[in-house]
Amino acid sequence: MEVALARTPLYDWHVARDARMVDFAGWSMPVQYSSIGAEHKATRNAVGVFDISHMGRLRFDGKGAAEFLDRLLTRRVVGLGQGLIRYSLVTNDAGGILDDVLVYHQADHDGDPFHLLVVNASNRAKIVDWVEQHSTEANDVTFRDQTVETAMIAVQGPRALSALQPLVDVQLGDMQYYTGQAAQIAGHVGIVSRTGYTGEDGCELIVSAESAGDVVERLFAEGEAFGIQPAGLGARDTLRLEAAMPLYGHELSEAIDPFQAGLGFAVHLKDRDFIGAAALRELKARPNRLRRIGLELSNKRVPREHYPVLANEEAVGEITSGTFSPTLERPIAMAYVQPNAAELGAELTVDIRGRAEAARVVPLPFYKRDRD
Repeated sequence: MEVALARTPLYDWHVARDARMVDFAGWSMPVQYSSIGAEHKATRNAVGVFDISHMGRLRFDGKGAAEFLDRLLTRRVVGLGQGLIRYSLVTNDAGGILDDVLVYHQADHDGDPFHLLVVNASNRAKIVDWVEQHSTEANDVTFRDQTVETAMIAVQGPRALSALQPLVDVQLGDMQYYTGQAAQIAGHVGIVSRTGYTGEDGCELIVSAESAGDVVERLFAEGEAFGIQPAGLGARDTLRLEAAMPLYGHELSEAIDPFQAGLGFAVHLKDRDFIGAAALRELKARPNRLRRIGLELSNKRVPREHYPVLANEEAVGEITSGTFSPTLERPIAMAYVQPNAAELGAELTVDIRGRAEAARVVPLPFYKRDRD
């Protein structure tokens, strides 16, 4: 018997706008409205709006919340100031990546502090189980999965703050990157954070499921003058790939550790004992392992996941993500390769359905926005 797909609070809004809906991690999600290229360029040049309500939102309350999360995450949570957000990883005992997450230290509108984990949709059940497995180690912590009762909306692009500002009661331009705070959003209680997954400026909003439709309608009314466009999973993927942001199941998995993935900045080992720390100390000292790299291809053919990467006709790795970059107007890819093939400028080839295509190792990210 087929299992019905979960629907975000904005499902009807997507369908009314003729979005093409697909199964993504058990959710019915919009992959595109018009075209992936148009939605990508709208986000790079103006404002793109993404429904990311399928992402898991896990709330932790109590005086022991920071200590509990400090034991589960690779980055330090104890001492994380209120209003700050950190990118972190959850690792298993062997140092493999269970998920990459954002951890928030927030206060609600009543001033009560709490911590929030935003996790990947595909890993939500796994992380909930992981939290519950280790809950016996927690003192004075309560945990609640708020995914279904809330919605999450990403407003991204160089004009995103201008489009959103009339709807919120906080000064977005004064917010630093990776900070968040309680706010009134189109008259509804919520959280606004200066975060995103596109390589552009912008914010992510968390509101109740009941208010999501009204928030989006108000946002599009205000944003019309700024070129606002809805954007689906297709553009979200091309945008994050240009920005070299890893995607779980592609660049990240339990078979990959943070140092291979180039995420050593997200591992705080000094004076800490989190799950996986002992293994990561050993792995950090082992340099001869596959490394994540960026590739640009000369021709128009697009490399896809699992396509072999070769040096001198010998396999040295494989593609994890590839696309035709709408911004750079050429094929790009991320791959894991042997260290001797990872040097910047190295000339490699990718086997695209039996034909070798020239590729060159380039710095990551492929695209980096101009900052004022």
